[in-house]
Amino acid sequence: MTDDIEDKPQPLLSHLMELRNRLMWAVGAFFLAFLLCFGFAKPLFNMLVQPFTWAVDWAGMSDRKIELIYTAPQEFFFTQIKIGMFGGLVLAFPMIAAQLYKFVAPGLYKNERGAFLPFLVASPLLFLLGAALVYFFFTPMVMWFFLSMEQTGGTGEASIMLLPKVSEYLSLIMTLIFAFGLVFQLPVVTTLLARVGLVSSQGLKDKRKYAIVAAFIAAAILTPPDPVSQIGLALPTILLYEIAIYCARLVERQRAARAASAETDETSSSADADPEGDA
Repeated sequence: MTDDIEDKPQPLLSHLMELRNRLMWAVGAFFLAFLLCFGFAKPLFNMLVQPFTWAVDWAGMSDRKIELIYTAPQEFFFTQIKIGMFGGLVLAFPMIAAQLYKFVAPGLYKNERGAFLPFLVASPLLFLLGAALVYFFFTPMVMWFFLSMEQTGGTGEASIMLLPKVSEYLSLIMTLIFAFGLVFQLPVVTTLLARVGLVSSQGLKDKRKYAIVAAFIAAAILTPPDPVSQIGLALPTILLYEIAIYCARLVERQRAARAASAETDETSSSADADPEGDA
């Protein structure tokens, strides 16, 4: 199997220099992406406020002016820095993942590299799918829930309006995006674990009830303390767990098919090598 792997022993210093070069490329890509996103921080923030606008429309307040506030002089500046870092990480992730893959690829066999590449592509796509679900559905739903608690004011009632702080609104939507993005990695992680034999579809099925409880606990930790976002994260997590079971079953079927094919080839080779053995 040494023909399938880049089996070239190198001193520790060479590996450290390779790691340094990969880190420099990754950090450089992040820094450039950060500068780009920081330069467009205000348009990006306005884009992130769009789900709040949709929530206002859902609540029947289409004539309401969308207002957010900041209560410290430096608050919006640091919010723009956070936007730059958040957007920079998203834009630079393909380069970071590529550098990580290039660092570990020489130690993998050809079939392992071929098996690893689809997951390298699927992981950011699933993260973006989770982020899109947050942006177009769950954030408007959460903000609609919070808007429903307002009071118009009147006799014996105070007027209570939702005026989010820019930093807290950004923290809310970033938390939801990261939470859903990480949860959407469940099929990828489970499939990788199934490939190396650490989990099985039957084992995942047997632990389904514990997974459901864990999904609600994780949703309570990762999301704001409101039932809408917690249930909104827990239900997709449970659905993704079922998809993970199916992916693990596919891996097991492929492994069984390869084993059967190898056994058939071995039997055929033995019969060809000794055609007159029975005689």
